[in-house]
Amino acid sequence: MVKSENVKIFAGTSNVALATKIAERYGLPLGEAEVVRFKDGEVFVKIDETVRGRDVFVVQSTSEPVNENLMELLIFIDALKRASAKSITVIIPYYGYARQDRKSSPREPITSKLVANLLTKSGANRIVAMDLHADQIQGFFDIPVDHMQALPLMVKYFMKKGLYGDDVVVVSPDIGGVKRARKLAEWLDCKIAIIDKRRPKPNMSEVMNLIGEVQGKTAIFIDDMIDTAGTITNGAAAIIARGAKEAYACCTHAVFSDPAIERLAESPLKEVIVTDSIALPERKKLDKITVLSVDEIFSEAINRIVNNQSVSELFEKAETKRNVK
Repeated sequence: MVKSENVKIFAGTSNVALATKIAERYGLPLGEAEVVRFKDGEVFVKIDETVRGRDVFVVQSTSEPVNENLMELLIFIDALKRASAKSITVIIPYYGYARQDRKSSPREPITSKLVANLLTKSGANRIVAMDLHADQIQGFFDIPVDHMQALPLMVKYFMKKGLYGDDVVVVSPDIGGVKRARKLAEWLDCKIAIIDKRRPKPNMSEVMNLIGEVQGKTAIFIDDMIDTAGTITNGAAAIIARGAKEAYACCTHAVFSDPAIERLAESPLKEVIVTDSIALPERKKLDKITVLSVDEIFSEAINRIVNNQSVSELFEKAETKRNVK
């Protein structure tokens, strides 16, 4: 990497481990900053080194507790802006409120857009996010957005395990995830199946129909996130009942709201592959959960942004590397 002396990388408190790995891979120590929470809940951020005229990157996932981490990020950006940073790039490995990206009924908010406005108004100059729930969220910002993908990581992992070809089927847990499933299937040179589900209310799903052939195959579920794990575990049980040999699941964001861990532990899923876009506490780590790090992707993105190189080429080049066994 061609490192710049004018770069500073800071970490919010939501995912310090990932921020540390990103900075180390880039070749810098984390910037010195203090984040304090007063007894009444107010957040105070103080930057403990000069950032005047520097290109500053701050890493913060707006994961649970979402509102706490979002407010901390806004205050962090404001502190950097008032300290005369040349540019402020916000790295958000997991973008909270991403599922509220449209109005599905009257009198509903579009909270993804509201959060985009807050980040922009607070002083961010660029956003780097990973696997947004909906691509159109990029258009909610009036500043540049670089959209990273964890798919190449997943592909490399499955190829190394020998999970590709005619004996494998990639399963989309719903109609909305078909595009994502098709991309993975193209990499793994296999077919896809689709679960047609109905959701009576939020965080509750019911398997209705299976489109595609899973008999005697190894099934790989793919989604952008696993929240309460109802969709994935119900889907895994359904395809095993329909003759699938074994089932895996992969996602970028391990939200794992209760009772996700209990459901995953009791499910027929052989392995669940996630990334460290959200810091996973010890109580949520199961033997069947494998965590892949996205630090290399983000450190390379920082390098390309600083040196005015194309970020999208990261994934355009990956598209041509089909043989990554």
